[in-house]
Amino acid sequence: MKEDHAQRTLESLVPIWLALTTEHRFLARSHGLARRYLPDVSPLAALLHPTNDAFADLQRLVSPGENVALFTASPLDVPGDWQVDRSRWTDQMICEASLASPPVAPLPLGTTDVPEMLELTAATEPGPFLPQTIQMGSYFGIRASDGRLVAMAGERLRSTAFAEISAVCTHPEFRGRGYARALVTFLAAQILAAGKTPFLHVKSENGAKVVYQKIGFRLRAAISLTVISLR
Repeated sequence: MKEDHAQRTLESLVPIWLALTTEHRFLARSHGLARRYLPDVSPLAALLHPTNDAFADLQRLVSPGENVALFTASPLDVPGDWQVDRSRWTDQMICEASLASPPVAPLPLGTTDVPEMLELTAATEPGPFLPQTIQMGSYFGIRASDGRLVAMAGERLRSTAFAEISAVCTHPEFRGRGYARALVTFLAAQILAAGKTPFLHVKSENGAKVVYQKIGFRLRAAISLTVISLR
């Protein structure tokens, strides 16, 4: 029991590494102590330990000028071969309780919807969403009466015990209607029903935190996000 708790705690703090070594192995590029997603799937990467050797292994997986992003429990000390392009704290939240069904039934999204998903995420900037990001998990959306995709959310990092909710966004013309809340509630309930713990990352100052708390999410930990590129 103690070992299981320790594993779940570790997994919640360093979800990228565990996703790339479990359910997302098929989306991983690996070298030694470093892992990353395929470039057209996600810029997320991870190190087994943040050592110089691990950064050297990551260098073998990254093209000059390409950005990769890492989650760590504390800020990274980056070797001189790398440039820190962005560094900030983000809140990791988890949900462990059953949820009521949302009033809106989201529609499943597939590969044929990707052009619209790319257009929506470009307009709303919920975080990186690339042409093959949809391979990371299940995505759902809400369409307006004219058929336009106006809100979406889906799964990003997935491992044996956890699944991350990400790409939560609503077109500016349709905000204030509860679409994001409905999507997150729906996805969290699905993840819980599958026996996993849903989690997400949100900027500390983002007002969406209040919505997530009302749904049933609580703060798990502050996570350091570092975006780096080769000099």
